[in-house]
Amino acid sequence: MSASISLKQLRSRRADAALHLAQHCLMIVGLILVLDFINLTLGDPVSELFRSFAPESGVVAVGAPENDAADKAESTAVDASLAALSPQMRGALSYVAQRYKVSAEAVRPVFEAVQLVGQERRIDPLLIVAIIGVESGFNPFAESAMGARGLMQVIPRFHMDKVPDGGGRGAFLDPVTNIRIGTSVLQEAIQRRGGLAAGLQYYAGSSDPQGVYANRVIAERARLEQAARRAAG
Repeated sequence: MSASISLKQLRSRRADAALHLAQHCLMIVGLILVLDFINLTLGDPVSELFRSFAPESGVVAVGAPENDAADKAESTAVDASLAALSPQMRGALSYVAQRYKVSAEAVRPVFEAVQLVGQERRIDPLLIVAIIGVESGFNPFAESAMGARGLMQVIPRFHMDKVPDGGGRGAFLDPVTNIRIGTSVLQEAIQRRGGLAAGLQYYAGSSDPQGVYANRVIAERARLEQAARRAAG
């Protein structure tokens, strides 16, 4: 029994560490995008200065105590698992880069976070990716006229209870936090409405009897799946 509990705790620690790692990556990606915009606007190569501080691999290393070999080994395992997108997710990533005209390198941390959160919540990661595409087009700073924020366009005033301790409205613009909260909202919506299509309509706050929003998300998920199959050969 104790061994089972320890294994669960270790898996939880690894998942949390991996999500923190993805969070740092996404913060760097977001800052680079903002700095590139400044560069294009002002002609100031400030983004090059910023990139000089980032690892070439695009992954921020997680520091570990020098004398703690176990933590170092765990950190290495987390790095490896984070980099290992499933073949399905790699195929979907290529599709997204082309369809939404975004850098595959820039959105890869989003896919890594989606894969981890999907496994954690037992929600199809391609469904999460489809919602992100429909809702924000992979813009982590998107904000609607109704106040919905971030990748999955979550409205803060309805879901502050899901924000981690110490977070505020700004947490909804953090990509990993947004994916965590958005997936939780999606899971609740599907459970509350008793099915995928009805749950998607509820997620969007839509009472449309034609189910236009749900149909858009489901169609996008199907395209992602087809792209992943083609990539797999």
